[in-house]
Amino acid sequence: MAAQSALWAGVRSGGISTLAVMGMTKNTGKTVTLNHLLACADADKVAVGVTSIGRDGEARDQVFQFPKPPVTVWPGMLVATARDTLARSRVRTRPVCPTGLDSPMGEIVIVRAQEHGEMEMAGASRSTDLLALIAQLKQCGCDLVVLDGALGRSHHASPAVADAVVLATGAAIGGGIPDVIRKTQDRLSILGVPQAERGIRTLVQPVFSGGGVGVWDNQERCLSLAQTSTLNAAPALMEQALADIKTIAVSGAVGRKLWTALMELAAHKAGLRVVVNDGTRLFVDAPELAAFARLGAQLFAFHGIRIAGVTVNPFAPQGGDFHAPTLLQAAREAFPRHTVTDVVLEQPEETVTL
Repeated sequence: MAAQSALWAGVRSGGISTLAVMGMTKNTGKTVTLNHLLACADADKVAVGVTSIGRDGEARDQVFQFPKPPVTVWPGMLVATARDTLARSRVRTRPVCPTGLDSPMGEIVIVRAQEHGEMEMAGASRSTDLLALIAQLKQCGCDLVVLDGALGRSHHASPAVADAVVLATGAAIGGGIPDVIRKTQDRLSILGVPQAERGIRTLVQPVFSGGGVGVWDNQERCLSLAQTSTLNAAPALMEQALADIKTIAVSGAVGRKLWTALMELAAHKAGLRVVVNDGTRLFVDAPELAAFARLGAQLFAFHGIRIAGVTVNPFAPQGGDFHAPTLLQAAREAFPRHTVTDVVLEQPEETVTL
């Protein structure tokens, strides 16, 4: 399977040691994508560790109660999961080490799968715990750590956590194929905010080292540098409205209130540059990014997110399935810069020995 998968080939050739798998919404094929990557890792003899930032592998999802595909692990794989999930595991495991990290389902422990089979996983939800968990998995010998995401969370896709991201999309989003393509393109445009060039990153480095918000003028003189929470950043920025602002850097989340202030400044400051940490910190919609660009402003990321691939799922548990080859072709035409796969459609048929 490993040799046949363009997605896996890109992961292996890209120097990726931590890979995040995230879904556009529930039931877009994230777990199937995860299982495909784990199967490829086993076939390629790659030492892999896997964990989840939420809960995965349960028989039914906890939001809509639709049946879910289980997470399938292979002999020798390391799994970081809460102790309570091990009682429901269908796989024999061997303890490797405790992590000292707590979760609502008990301490997170690292175990080694002794056989091929199904597991439920529940890992660290906080970024600091997740980083510690990744480090421990790598210390245990993992060449690749795969992070399974959760509905409504994207911090595991941040470049501060993962080297690259695989985005799962599909019919479960709703609407027709054009709607799925458009919504996926919108998500990719947010995640794919371009990384600022070196000169700009050097200028704004103090903000991303110490946190807060910074403002610079056309001569690159610092007008303001404060460890202000982004929740309170909008009023502070508007106090600079009469200044000759050229560059603004924001280390934290950019929500509606702050974005409104940035749009107001962009309308009056020709060529305004705004630098955010990465695309996961933007809580705005793609049309708003387009409106920002139409004002002549530029949006950059201090850390660019690398998209390792996009997977498409033509099936929706609530109905409205698509013709799989048609969806795959449409996605490949829409996202030519990305590796686009249907991991089920492209999986080679198993050879049966009688």
